[in-house]
Amino acid sequence: MEHTDVFDPRRYARGLPHDAYRALRDHAPVAWQEEYEVLGWPAGPGFWAVSRHADVVRVLKDAGTYSSHLGATQIRDPDPADLPFIRRMMLNQDPPAHGRLRRLVSRAFTPGRVGRFTATARARAHRLIDAALAGGGPADLVRTVTDDYALLNLTDLLGVPANDRGLLHTWTERVIAYQDPDEPPVLDASGRPVNPRSPARLADMFAYAQDLAAYKRRHPADDVMTSLATSALADAELEMFFFLLTVAGNDTVRSAAPGGLLALAGSPREQARLWNGEVFLDTAVEELLRVHPPVLTFRRTATRDTALAGVRIAAGDKVVVLHPSANHDERVFPDPLRLDLGRGPNPHVSFGDGPHVCLGAHFARLQLGVLCDVVRERCAGLELAGPPRRLVSNFINGVTSLPVLLRARSSPRA
Repeated sequence: MEHTDVFDPRRYARGLPHDAYRALRDHAPVAWQEEYEVLGWPAGPGFWAVSRHADVVRVLKDAGTYSSHLGATQIRDPDPADLPFIRRMMLNQDPPAHGRLRRLVSRAFTPGRVGRFTATARARAHRLIDAALAGGGPADLVRTVTDDYALLNLTDLLGVPANDRGLLHTWTERVIAYQDPDEPPVLDASGRPVNPRSPARLADMFAYAQDLAAYKRRHPADDVMTSLATSALADAELEMFFFLLTVAGNDTVRSAAPGGLLALAGSPREQARLWNGEVFLDTAVEELLRVHPPVLTFRRTATRDTALAGVRIAAGDKVVVLHPSANHDERVFPDPLRLDLGRGPNPHVSFGDGPHVCLGAHFARLQLGVLCDVVRERCAGLELAGPPRRLVSNFINGVTSLPVLLRARSSPRA
């Protein structure tokens, strides 16, 4: 089979490469990918791309063979000097250390605390959608709705003061959009890009996390930062959790929300089924997550010589799972390119699987469900008013602009 490249961040700006994914699934489900120099970032040693659903699940569940700790979870190798620092984050740890941290933090994400945000999220969605409708013409739903919706919901849950919310947006952009030409990289003295996850680039965020934690100890509230600040986390662990929750917590919904609205706008038939109550909202949300997972890839490192789908993998090799490909595997999802809001079962891997399944998945589902319900309530329909703009990234499945014509209802639904 001719080499199929799914590494280049620029190709994701054109949309998910479904033809390439299918070619890999059918002919090379574990395929070697070259890590060439691109967008100023240096070349790397290469990696194995895993494209079939069953193999992706196997990798994600088997932390003993496929480690998050050895080389962290990004395709690019971190600077060896930064690796011990990066390994402090729960995302970049393996059991049993990972389990201890996850248990500590999961206590902050109680169903009751998350559930209490439903009314707040709904009121916010009403305000943002009504403001977009008031414009009377096409609206960029990323700029007018989804960016603010995701960020403000997260800061409410964390307990970040209103005046500081812009900081979280800045930090998220720095870490998530580092491959995109619209977010020029910071260069070191030799002209090489500086990893946005390096200690030097995170110092301001960590200092803020410690200041906020100190404030929460003096003024406790019903929020996640109060729970973290009064837990058994060490200072370095608290800093890393603030980083993880700020970036991952924001960008999960920030990517999934416009992606879901884009899918609805592009499928009038399925949109009508949802609007007419022919499918359950929770089922529809799962399908929107399947077709537009927030994350494109996650990396593991083989701890020993092994085999996957008949391919020999050497200890130390990078193994990268392709979430959108797994979500469109014909072996699991009939007619996978078709949006089917009533699809069931729907075992997508948009929030991962195994020990690292997304800690905030419940919170993300809640927000997506509320937003879709409010759009259905306030709007007669959605239609694209121009091509969307997508993030240049092989990590985040981002939508940075979504021009949509919102058709207002003559009277809001009860």
